[in-house]
Amino acid sequence: MNQKKIGAILLFTLLALAISATFNTKPIIQDEAYHQFSDQSSIFGIPNFWNVISNLPFFLVGIFGIKQFVKAGCHWIYTLFFMGVSCVAFGSAYYHWAPISSTLLWDRLPMTVAFMSLFSISIKEFISDKLGRQLLLPLMVIGICSILYWKFTGDLRIYAFVQFYPILGIPIILIFYKSSTHKTKAYWLLILAYGVAKVFEHFDTQIHQVIGIISGHTLKHVIAAAGIYIWAVFNKKST
Repeated sequence: MNQKKIGAILLFTLLALAISATFNTKPIIQDEAYHQFSDQSSIFGIPNFWNVISNLPFFLVGIFGIKQFVKAGCHWIYTLFFMGVSCVAFGSAYYHWAPISSTLLWDRLPMTVAFMSLFSISIKEFISDKLGRQLLLPLMVIGICSILYWKFTGDLRIYAFVQFYPILGIPIILIFYKSSTHKTKAYWLLILAYGVAKVFEHFDTQIHQVIGIISGHTLKHVIAAAGIYIWAVFNKKST
């Protein structure tokens, strides 16, 4: 059995397991304690200043990506990804200005656009150009519906699926599908940055206590944006 067939089996097995876990577990309700971030300092009249202002790198990276990939004549799927990244800056800043569940929706919506378009790009670059483009619309619909489902039911299960299946699926694609024109290094660096960012998010308070000024959640924003920038720089060279 060749590597591509093994990769396909693993992707479909992971998908089946993820769907089964999504619909065979209890509803996931947003923990209101999630909104209690360690750094709540107000500077220049801006509440939660560092968590708000640290979203600026997302906007800058998004604009950088749009400029670079459009200039290179790349498919508009890349523009959509970087538009999602830029919108994360506004959605996340809005949420951190007043962190409650209703504003969190505007943080997660552009993130979902970015996640789904990145997954489509990885399929396009490593499995099939046509398949990646064809899957973009249904993936976007699923992503946006996961946010709407959470809004109207309070259940985060589908959103959890949308966020974590691509993160688990992309490494399988990188390992079992090879590309003569696209380098895997960009993706591995992005995945590494995402993992480090999640660690900093988890240890938000502890990191804030050690550093004193900047919290783990603030650093999460910077590290995640840096990962996207690195992906854009490395991936553009092979696009």
